[in-house]
Amino acid sequence: MEVSFSKEIESLRLGKGDTFHGEGILAITKALLQSGVAYVGGYQGAPVSHLLDVMVQAKPYMDELGVHVEACSNEASAAAMLGASIHYPLRGAVTWKSIVGTNVAADALSNLSSPGVTGGALIVVGEDYGEGASVIQERTHAYALKSGMCLLDPRPDLPVMVKMVEHGFRLSEASNMPAILELRIRACHVRGSFEASDNVPPPVSTRALMEDPAAFDYMRLAHPPVTFRHEKLKSEQRLPAARKYIVDNGLNELVPGQRGDVGIIVQGGICNALIRSLQQLGLADAFGEPEIPLLVLNVTYPLVPEQVADFCVGKSKVLVVEEGQPEYIEQEIATLLRRRDIQTKLHGKDMLPSGGEYTVEVITKGLAAFLPEAAAGDAWLAELAARRQQAAALLSAAPLPARPPGFCIGCPERPVFSALKMLQQDIGQVHVAADIGCHAFGTFEPFSMGHSILGYGMSLASRAGVSPMMQRRTLAIMGDGGFWHNGLLTGVQSALFNGDDAVLLIFKNGYTSATGTQEIISTPQDDAKSHAGDKAKSLAHTNQTIESTLKGLGVQWLRTVHTYEVEKMRATLNEAFTSDFNGLKVVVAEGECQLERQRRIKPWIASLLKKGERVVRVKYGVDEDVCNGDHACIRLSGCPTLTLKDNPDPLKVDPVATVIDGCVGCGLCGANAHAATLCPSFYRAEIVQNPKWHERLFAAVRSAIVRTLQPA
Repeated sequence: MEVSFSKEIESLRLGKGDTFHGEGILAITKALLQSGVAYVGGYQGAPVSHLLDVMVQAKPYMDELGVHVEACSNEASAAAMLGASIHYPLRGAVTWKSIVGTNVAADALSNLSSPGVTGGALIVVGEDYGEGASVIQERTHAYALKSGMCLLDPRPDLPVMVKMVEHGFRLSEASNMPAILELRIRACHVRGSFEASDNVPPPVSTRALMEDPAAFDYMRLAHPPVTFRHEKLKSEQRLPAARKYIVDNGLNELVPGQRGDVGIIVQGGICNALIRSLQQLGLADAFGEPEIPLLVLNVTYPLVPEQVADFCVGKSKVLVVEEGQPEYIEQEIATLLRRRDIQTKLHGKDMLPSGGEYTVEVITKGLAAFLPEAAAGDAWLAELAARRQQAAALLSAAPLPARPPGFCIGCPERPVFSALKMLQQDIGQVHVAADIGCHAFGTFEPFSMGHSILGYGMSLASRAGVSPMMQRRTLAIMGDGGFWHNGLLTGVQSALFNGDDAVLLIFKNGYTSATGTQEIISTPQDDAKSHAGDKAKSLAHTNQTIESTLKGLGVQWLRTVHTYEVEKMRATLNEAFTSDFNGLKVVVAEGECQLERQRRIKPWIASLLKKGERVVRVKYGVDEDVCNGDHACIRLSGCPTLTLKDNPDPLKVDPVATVIDGCVGCGLCGANAHAATLCPSFYRAEIVQNPKWHERLFAAVRSAIVRTLQPA
């Protein structure tokens, strides 16, 4: 079972006269339906996962509206869906996470932008940029520039965001350009409200089918020689049409201020931070009304030269607040001002950092340089600096330990890295090509494994240049999500075609866990005939799609091992590295995502307890008298519930290992101790709730015997 979005689905049904309350990304989802979207696709990933997850789980309601929803295997297939809008008046929206997703979709986007679209095409991108990002720090802006796509960057205010979705489709249709709607992390999760409108069933939909396809038109293909005509259309027709629509509908916001000698041009997505900064400087009131004129760019491409020029004329200087680099907007504004011989001084990256997230503090420092007379902010910045010094002084004596992210408690991938750690003690160090996914946490301590991460599902491909140069075989690690996203073709097919001698380790946990445990083609299916108890105790991975695919592709050396069997996993990996077989060797590490397992069994166990039925829970612990205090067990597992406490023996100095609350009973600590021949201090106990009468009797007898044998 996936995370339930039942409440969110109900909010999609709101109509005229209702008020929507919720997160920004859910407001965007509602806005798509209000805009008459006909089809929605995408690839999950923070911070826009909720959009696709909600749409998928709301399929019955989508069917009522006639909206087709598809969970795509990767961003390239999502972008290719938008091809439906080239010929037909179908409004389509796709979504994915940030620049990494746009990189994957780039080929389809270029071939979509060349012929242009008839129906509105909207790409919702989670601009995962800044301190909270989990990806490379790049911007989507470059793709809009090079391919000729409108780029919307709405002010993080729910009514504005909803308005920009609706205008995004119209802008796309007016200009025949696909439109990108970029949403930063904070915009996706900002909370607010807006007055809802009725959802609009698309005129052409799954409930109102087209009888015949469009007539063949070579001009609608991204194929020479018509691509040369497309290039002219972009500059001669599409850009002017887009600029006219932007001006006619007031998509960019001009905020007047009392001072006319200076001005600020800001991306819509960081406007809230700018307003807060102006408030700290005493240049905006409590309602966010600034004293300095602002040009808020809710559409950052294309810019409207006349709009920018009119804003700058008569001002002594203008500051461009543009997050990230290169400074595309600042450079374009500088060019258009010089061409018009407007001598307003332009500032931007000379006063603001070239990279990094523009927080309120960062913007305030830039504004203090831009407006030396804004002395009110000096005290606030000085107070922040003083607090930092105070915090540093408090931490100097005992600095906090680093707390990098790590595997969940009971994660089925942790045992495999334990086995790998033991394996390398036997065969020597191995080059490990890591990948994007939960298993990337193996790059942190205590495992510290992974020499490169080149893209989702790209690990096997990324070791291709290393393998021939290594005396020892290399190891590539990927998850089942990465396998289906890209790894099957770019990795496995290529390695087989070239006859590469390498080892591939596939984590088969049943879901694309790192993006929110969404289901994939190899997700284990529930047996409808099994009762709830069997299902909750163990959802067997009966889905053999990965293994069948590998065999069908020509993989000859294939092993499937349960991840918690550490010793067997170690032996299997050792066989893969020492085998005489010259070719691709694949080890499938099978173990269900612990998050999904807990989501399933906790309600089931609670229902059993409520009915008074017998429930057995496994608990692991450490015998303090046996523990020798070398802590090798901790270094091998890195489980958060396996930690240290003071030794109860006053004659011993070293702390002992202990298992704290939160343990899910996966058994890794004991399996590691057995596989690595550590001290036999771990014990396994079964906690019985609602025991039977004979179990109570046996427990009473045992307790009596133990009390008798104890010294007085």
